[in-house]
Parts: sequence; C-alpha cells; structure tokens
Amino acid sequence: MRADRLVATLLLMQARGRVTAAELARELEVSNATARRDLEALSAAGVPVYPQPGRGGGWSLVGGARTDLSGLSSAEAQALFLVAGPAASVAPQIKSALRKLVRALPQTFRAEAEAAAEATIVDPAGWGEVTLDRPGLVSALQQAVVKQVQVRLTYRKRGEEPRERVVDPWGLVDKDGLWYFIAGTNEGRRTFRLDRVTAVAFTDTPASRPADFELAGAWGEVVTAVEEKRSETSASVLVPTRFLKVFQHQHGRHCTVVEDRGEYTRVELTAPRPLDIARNVAGWGGLITVESPEVAEHLARIGAELVSRYPRAAPGGPAGS
Repeated sequence: MRADRLVATLLLMQARGRVTAAELARELEVSNATARRDLEALSAAGVPVYPQPGRGGGWSLVGGARTDLSGLSSAEAQALFLVAGPAASVAPQIKSALRKLVRALPQTFRAEAEAAAEATIVDPAGWGEVTLDRPGLVSALQQAVVKQVQVRLTYRKRGEEPRERVVDPWGLVDKDGLWYFIAGTNEGRRTFRLDRVTAVAFTDTPASRPADFELAGAWGEVVTAVEEKRSETSASVLVPTRFLKVFQHQHGRHCTVVEDRGEYTRVELTAPRPLDIARNVAGWGGLITVESPEVAEHLARIGAELVSRYPRAAPGGPAGS
C-alpha cells in the first residue's frame, strides 16, 4: 500500500467520520478492491479503524474522531495551496495531488483551499524572452536525492571533454530557469550546471550526506562566492537621479548608491573586468559620467569603433557616401 494513499485515506476518514470502500475508491481513483484492501491493511496494522456492519455501513475511526490528522489550520491550508497551486499548471502530478488533498480536507477548508490553488499563475519568461525548458534530468536527480543513492554523472566543463564521476546527490536549485545540482564528491561539495550534464545513471550504492547539511544555506554560499567573483572590479559612475531606479534595476545587486548629489547620484558599479562595466553602460551614452579612468578608456574605444563602423550620414546622402 502506498504511503500517500494511506495518508489520504486517514485524512478522508478524519474529515468525514465514516467512508465506504466505494467512496474511498472514487475519491482516490483506485478500484473498490484496492480501497477495501487498504482499509483492511490499516486495521491489521493497528490503526483504530473498524467496519460498521449493515446497510449503509462503511468504515470509521474508533471514537468517531474528526480531528484533521494533518494538523493544518485554515490559514496553513491556504498557505500550502498558494505555494503549490502555481506549480499545478505545469506539473500534472501536483495537480492530481492537490485535487486529492482538497477532498481530504475538512469541508470548511475546501472552498478557500481551492481558491488559493487557482489564485496565482507563474509565468517564468520575462517580456520578450522565451521560457526555458526544464532539463530532462531534473526528475531523475530528484529521485536520486529522495532515495539517497549515488549516481554516475557525466559532466562536460567548458572547453573540456566530458568526464564521468560518481557523486552523492544532495539537492537541486532552479535559478531563474537555470538548474544546478549540488552533490558530494571525493573533493568535497561541488555544484554542477545541469545544462552541462550529459548523462545520469543510478548505482546500487547508498549515498552519504552530512547530518548538518541544509540546501538553502549551501546555495547561499554558492551565490555569495559567484557574486564576489563577478564583482572583482568596481567603478564610480554619476547617474541622473531621475533615472536612478532604472539604472539600479538594470544592474541589480552590482549597483550600490554611494552619494546623493541632488541632480546626480554617485553609484559604485561592479563587474568581473573594467571592459564588462564599459559594455554594460555604453548604451547610456552621455547621460552618465564614468569617473574610473580604465573604464572610461574602454568606453572611448567602444565609441571609436561604433563611429568607424557607422559614420554619420552626409546631408542629403546615405551613410558612407
């Protein structure tokens, strides 16, 4: 008997007080025989459920208890469905699970839970962008994490030939459509980009995972390390205050306000190299003033290249005539 069906059966009995095998089969989308076997197995396992004989009988919990076994309050149920609901639009399994859970909730919770599940849709593509497809290996690696078995991973680093290694699966991260796999290796914890993984094979070896490992904390360390590497160069830039929010939105965490000077605001901009900063701000043209000489030199070179490639059109004639 599947554990998810066991929990759903108990929740239904708690919510309704009494169910028949036919009702249970209909709610959980299984056969009558399967539902009856599940109820008998629960009773044999020591769960206090018993059949009521006679016409219109069914199965009940001892004492007729009606407490919700999940322990969810109305607010907690809404919060659960608000989080899980958006995923149901792209994952049929989640949609099916939510439908079953709604049926298992106490009657007074159901309407708000259903509304919460349909309250939000997540569109992961930005304006003018296409939605990134979820890598096909995500499901396999999720199963490896859940089952805690080692996997044989074929990984291709940039500019190198694919290399095979056996790793302990610890967790996956979806970073704005780009997936990462965190795993334990002989060299310690490593982070792999899923778009560079070419093959995954399960082994029969149990995986090991530190008792104090916490995925969110580990990913936070990865983000900090990557952002520090992406911020090795800094430049001072004067930005018109009226355009400051646009400039900050464009450069995110790599733009820090240093000084408000009224009409202009001085910010510090960071990137891996001075050339990267120049490329990032070149489109702002004369609206901004770059105070860092090295970045200014790159901007001058970029400007000269553009003028050479696109000379100003002569009056009355096409460019370059």
